[in-house]
Formats: sequence, C-alpha cells, structure tokens
Amino acid sequence: MDQSFVIQEILAEGENCVIAVQCLVLVDNVIESRLLGLVERTKEHALFVFTHRRMAITGEDVTLYDIFPISNDFAVVEVSSADELSFVGADTRVRLNFQDGDLEVRLPFGSHSRLFLSEVNKAWSDVCKSPKEAPKFEWLHKYRKASKGQGGVKQTLATLGTTHTKISQHKKTGNSLNAVSRSPVEGNKRVNSGVERPRVESGPESQGKVKREGWNELKREGRHDLVRQSSHTASNKATMLAMPQFGLRDNLIRCELLKNEDIYTYLENFSFFIGTYNVNGQTPKESLRPWLGSTSTPPDMYCVGFQELDLSKEAFFFNDTPKETEWMKAVSEGLHPDAKYDLVKLVRLVGIMLLFYVRNEHAKHISEMEAETVGTGIMGRMGNKGAVAIRFRFHNSDICVVNSHLAAHIEEYERRNQDYKDICSRLLFHQHDPSLVPLTIMKHNVVLWLGDLNYRLSDLDVDDVKDLIAKKDFETLHSYDQLKRQIDEKAVFVGFVEGEIDFLPTYKYDTGSDQWDTSEKCRVPAWCDRILWRGKNVRQLHYQSHMDLKTSDHKPVSSLLEMGIKLVNEESYKNTFEEIVRSLDKMENECIPSVTLSRREFHFIDVKFMQHQAETLTLHNDGQVPCQFEFIQKLDERTYCKPWLTANPAEGFIAQGGNVDIDLEVFVNRSTATELNAGHQQIEDILVLHLDRGKDYFLSVLGNYLPSCFGSSIQTLCQLRDPIQEIPLETIRELTLSGDETRTLIIDKPLDIPKEIWQMVDHLYRNAPKQGELFQQPGLRSEFVEIRDCLDTGMPDSLPGSNHSVAEALLIFLDALPEPVVPFSLYQQCLECCSNTSQCKKVVSLLPQCHKNVFNYIAAFLRELLKHSTHNSLDVNILATIFAALLLRSPTKQDLAEKRKTQEFFQHFLVQDLS
Repeated sequence: MDQSFVIQEILAEGENCVIAVQCLVLVDNVIESRLLGLVERTKEHALFVFTHRRMAITGEDVTLYDIFPISNDFAVVEVSSADELSFVGADTRVRLNFQDGDLEVRLPFGSHSRLFLSEVNKAWSDVCKSPKEAPKFEWLHKYRKASKGQGGVKQTLATLGTTHTKISQHKKTGNSLNAVSRSPVEGNKRVNSGVERPRVESGPESQGKVKREGWNELKREGRHDLVRQSSHTASNKATMLAMPQFGLRDNLIRCELLKNEDIYTYLENFSFFIGTYNVNGQTPKESLRPWLGSTSTPPDMYCVGFQELDLSKEAFFFNDTPKETEWMKAVSEGLHPDAKYDLVKLVRLVGIMLLFYVRNEHAKHISEMEAETVGTGIMGRMGNKGAVAIRFRFHNSDICVVNSHLAAHIEEYERRNQDYKDICSRLLFHQHDPSLVPLTIMKHNVVLWLGDLNYRLSDLDVDDVKDLIAKKDFETLHSYDQLKRQIDEKAVFVGFVEGEIDFLPTYKYDTGSDQWDTSEKCRVPAWCDRILWRGKNVRQLHYQSHMDLKTSDHKPVSSLLEMGIKLVNEESYKNTFEEIVRSLDKMENECIPSVTLSRREFHFIDVKFMQHQAETLTLHNDGQVPCQFEFIQKLDERTYCKPWLTANPAEGFIAQGGNVDIDLEVFVNRSTATELNAGHQQIEDILVLHLDRGKDYFLSVLGNYLPSCFGSSIQTLCQLRDPIQEIPLETIRELTLSGDETRTLIIDKPLDIPKEIWQMVDHLYRNAPKQGELFQQPGLRSEFVEIRDCLDTGMPDSLPGSNHSVAEALLIFLDALPEPVVPFSLYQQCLECCSNTSQCKKVVSLLPQCHKNVFNYIAAFLRELLKHSTHNSLDVNILATIFAALLLRSPTKQDLAEKRKTQEFFQHFLVQDLS
C-alpha cells in the first residue's frame, strides 16, 4: 500500500511526496521498520526516512528521522549475491549511497517496491543529466533543524548483509537500479519443522526488537514472501513482460498473448484447502490437525483465515498482537503431515489474518504476489471489521483470496452488504507495470472468499431453529439464511457459488463445548462462517464444519476445492510469441497515434460532501497503430487535476481499433470541502490528455458544489441560524474572510454552539445512551447521506438513521473542521500540561468562546454516556482515544507520544465534572 498520503500531511506547501514504501533497516543490531518517502520540490528530490507506528494512517503516526538529498553523490546499488539472484519472491535488498555514507534497506517483494525504485531511479537520472546544475536543497534546512534523528541514520544504521567494496567499485560493477526487476529470497520455511521465527516490530514506541543473532534465523526462516521462482521459463514470461522497462511494443505483445492464451495453455487440477475460523480472541488451546489435516491426501495449497484474532484495545487501536505468532505456529503444526509446506504470505489487519501455504514443490510456480487490506470500521479507518486479501499467479492462472469479517448483529444485513461492496471497490492490487490500472478483486480467473460473513437466520425464533437442526432439515433452515436471500436478490456476491450446506450452524456455542449459547442473550444459531468461490474450472470436494474444535464460540469451516490451473505448453507458447512479433514487424510504426473522444465536456451537478459522482469518457483508437495515453500536468501545476477530481485510469494502453473507458470521478472530502464551502474554489478544471508520439486533447470539467456544514468552521456555523444551503454563497464567503470571530454579520447574537452539533449530540443523548458499540460500529453510508442532507437543508425536522449512523456523522463532522475544537495555536500548551487537571482546565478557558462551548458540551455528553457503561461497554480510554484525535489535532505531525498526551489531556474532562 502506498503511504505517501501519510507523509504528504506533514510536508510544506509546494512539496510533494511522490511515493512511499515501508522497509527494514538494522539500527544498533536491532531490526526496525522505517517508512521511506520520495519527496519532490521544484524538480529537486530527497529521500525522507521516518519512524512510524505499526499501521501509519495519518501524518500523526510518523516521525521524521533523517533526510538523504538525491544529488550527484547519490547512488542506488543492488547488493544481492549471485546465489540470491537465482530466486525471486522475497525482499529486495539495495544500498543507498550518499555523500557521507550509505544505508542498506530491505524492501518488501512486490510491484509497489519496484515502482518505488523506478521513481527513485528517475529522480537520480534527472540529476545526472545536468551535473553542472547542482541542486541546492535549501528547502530541506527547516527539516534538518527539527529532525529528531539529525545525522543519526548515517551513524547508526548498519548494513544488513556482508561487508561491501567501495562505492566507486559498486558504481562500476554492481547491479544498477535499472536491473532490479526481481527479488532474492533467503530460504523457504519448512513449516512442519516447528521452528518459530523472530518477530519484527516497528518503532518508535513499540520497539519490537530482533537481535543481530536473530537476523540469521530470520534469513533462514523468512518473514515475508517466501516464494522461490524458477528461471525465466514460459510459465512466467507474462511476469517478464509486465516489468516497467517494457514499452508500447511489449504492451501490445502482452495484450496479444492474453487474447491467444487458449492456444498455448492447458488445464491441470490442483487441490486448494480453504479454511475459516473466528477464534473470539482466544489463544490456541488444542491442535488444529482435526481441521487442517482432515483431508485424506495432502492439499496442494492452504488458504487459512482467522477473525477476532485479538479483541484487546491494543490490537484495535494499534494493530499489534502477540497472537499472530501463536496462531501461525498452531497452523504450521496442524497442516497435513504427509507433505512439506512453505509459508508464502501472511497478511493481517487487527484481528483478521490470512495465511497462504503451498507444497514446497509448487512454490517456484508462484509469482506476482501482492497483499492488501481494507478496514470498514468506524469512519472507514478502524480495522475491527474489513478484509485482508492476497492475489498471485500460479503457473498461468490469476487467483485472489479474500478473508473478511463483516458487520455483526442479526438486523444489520444491509450493513454487511455495504461492507462487502466497500471491500470490492476499495481493495485494489497494484500491477507490476505502473501504467496499468490496479486490479480489483473480480479481475482474476478465480476468486476465493472466506470469513465470518456474519449473515444470520431471519424470521425464525431460537426454538424453531433448534428444532430444524435436531431434524437435520438443513435445506429448510437454509431458506431462512440471510446470505442466501441476499445472493438470490443479487444484492451481494453476484457470480459466486457456495456449496451445499449439510452441517450444523457454526455459531454460537458456549466456549469449550458443543452446546448452543446458554447466555442471557441466547443467540439464534447461524451459519456465520462461509466459503464461496467465483470462476471457471472449480469443483468442490467437501464443505464442512469441524465440531472437534472447542476453543471458540464459533466452529471452524473448511472447503476442499479442485481447481483447473492453466499451464503453459512451451512449444505452443514459443510459436504464438514469434507469430505475434512477426505481425508487429509489419506494422507502420511511423503512423501518428490517434484517438476519438466520446465527449470533451463534463458537467457534475449538485456535488455534495463525501458523495461520489462519476462521468465516463470513452477513448477509441482510430489510428493505424496502438497508442499509450496519460493525463499530464498543466504548466506550473503539481498534479494533472484538482484534488477533488481523479481520472481512472489516468494512463494506459489501447490496441489498434480498441476502446478504453475512463471514469472521471469527483469526490469532496475534508481536505477540499472548506475551500468549496466558502466559494474560494469551484468545481472547475481543464484536463490535458496526452498521446505518446501524438497530440494533446483538452477536456473541460464544470459543476456546482452545494455548501455543507461538514468542512465549515465552528465560527461560521455559529453565525447561521438557518441551514447552510439556505444562506447565499456570498454571505458565507464574507463570513470566512472576516477573520474576526466576534464580528456579527448575520444575527444579533451568535449561537452558543453550531446547531448541527447540537442536533447530533441531542439525538444520541435521547436515543443512544445505552447503545452497545457506540462510536465503534460504523453506520450505513446511505443513512449518512440522509443525515448530511438533513443538517444542510433542515429537512426533515428530526435526524434520520440509526444511532450508529448519527454517531459516525458526528465524528466525521469533527474530523472535517478546518480548525479543530482546540485551535492549533493551543495544541502545544495542551501537551505541556496534560498531566495537570487544573492546568488543562485553564487551557480550555483560553479557547474562543464558541470553541469552548463545543468542547464542554461534547465532554459533558461523553460523561453522560459513561454513566451507562454497563450497557454501552464504553470506558474512558476508548472515548479519549477516539475523541482526542478529533478535538486536539496537531498542526503539523503527531508522533505516538504526542497522541498519548492528547488522550491524557482529554481524560481529565471525562473522569470528573469540571463545570
């Protein structure tokens, strides 16, 4: 995942983080994680090195450690040994040379690392082209003064490999960055050996450390993508053609090869064991062999998914848990004993984890491995619900595996539907060729979807369900299943198949037994845990639950699938390849590329806050040759479009006579809403579409934005008695330009607090004091739209939607404030006095009156919620963690220590009445 947006938040105006990637470095004999960002300003580039939290979500989660200017003294050299270069699939090891020393880093295997190296190489090449025009890097001075680790990297970051020769020798004999197209592997883990791996954590606070002696073990065992790759055989020629250095001609070859794939491939069956288990936050207490080793013969591959791996607050807020290692070891020991398996990939988001194992003889045929995660929790950030996924190529078949945990509670099937759609739209895999659009889940030959989907049984009470279970009338019981009904209505999982269910519901049992839930809630049994697939040449051999395992209140489920995988006939491939090349040689390459545009003007009517709109542009290649297109920057502009606009795809390839649809998408969020609300910016832009070796086309984008209370300031809203969309835009503009919070422009006496905050808080105060999981469970997006429109227009009189939707709307409102409730100017004082209650109270007294009113009002409301903690399960830590991040936002960046200080500051106002 590209985390450049995290770094971008802390950069000054005019500076742009081109791309970012996580890496491993060795600091004082300790392996630590760092975030590398390539930052550009006025054609000068530098590598920024950050320490970071386990999961960096915003600029507050990273701390600048050091900076490496990309100057004439800069160089990048691959330091992999000859033996390592015979394999691909693991981490890329490169050394960054600079004026005062060098730094060796390990980048995770995948297309994103290759794209990062490509961008660094491009920046370096630009410097080398003009050696006399040495960059000055004056814009870096402000960071060097403030950098916590000034000079520290150069002094303390050791290399991860063997002793190297001099830099000058590497420049002559080393593998240059242009040659970095595949990655070395340190060795495959034989998981049946029972050997544990050292853990690698990230800093600065977690400081999970692996000593130097542990590094050799890490090399032997492997931590990341333990995938061996054969030499370049026909089975991975598609991977070769996908490398960034290949241009227009090779794009066409790849396109033609894909179209003629049936000519040179044939099917061979392989077995896939798919397993899912919600472990309810428990540690492994029993062998998993009855589940994972239940097949008569060893499967070729295992895809094993867990949910609720860890239910602790630390896991929820910091995505860190020791249970990852515990359950991974339990899985390794539970695999079929008659085969040896390699761990290819582990990916986790909070408590959702997916493990991918293959028989070691198949590992060399795995390529193009990528992993992604999507959180669908509150505000789309929290990972307590969501999905993790991997995609890979096995021989010549592309496979995607998704492990998801959807929204809970019997009545929330619409929320589950929304979670599914969010996962499908937001989970994207980057391809090896950066000119190609990211792959969605459905853009694979086969999709395997597993997890705790949480769909329940509707319209039956618990006794009726248990009666049908006792009769083993699963067919009748299944007709009441929410997932079956939603699939039949084509609301979710269109095109997916699920095998016949002839086993007991997998939820909910008393932990440690086979007895249905005997708690006060007495949950209705349900098939929450499911496995589905989508694609051709797939046959299910079994689908069952495993009652022997009693660790959790769920039972694990497994499915054994026989899958027809496309293998390459080398002779047929060679003939097809040569025929394509011969036909290309006959083309008239001198012809100028040309396209026809379906339209050149695009109008977006009544654009609203956080409401997506899209218009489609179709490009038709009417020329005599294939062409490549991209949207390019206009003069003196950093990006090709305004921040509220995107083109998808922004670049690509069109075969002769082919068509490409481009979605022009408008989406206004917190970063763009304020200027649009005030009328300082409009929905207006010109896009330049450029053809390689061809001409430019100009597209006009126009529209209108409906002002919203979301993204408006507290002072402005306190001046408005009427809904914001009833106020003339000129009046709103005058308010935002006045710069005087005490000045009354519209009403005689400003409101004490914005009426919108009062409406949402009052609604929750009256309807939700005992609501479980308040501020932790997301609402429905459709209901947020209704709530937003109600606040902006005044209709209807009362807020629509569920309590969860109103609660999330309140959080989004606070997050979108251009100036937080505690103004940026007082942020530092809050940190300094966070441990002193009276000093904290004094700082709040300094707030502008309307800000102070909002602060006290929200704090009083939260104290009321805490009076009902036995019902809503809220506590001071949860509320302080959620609200401190919104009420006390840092003007620049916020490391973990600062984040904890803001929480400590706000806790003073939750534990006692300060009125």
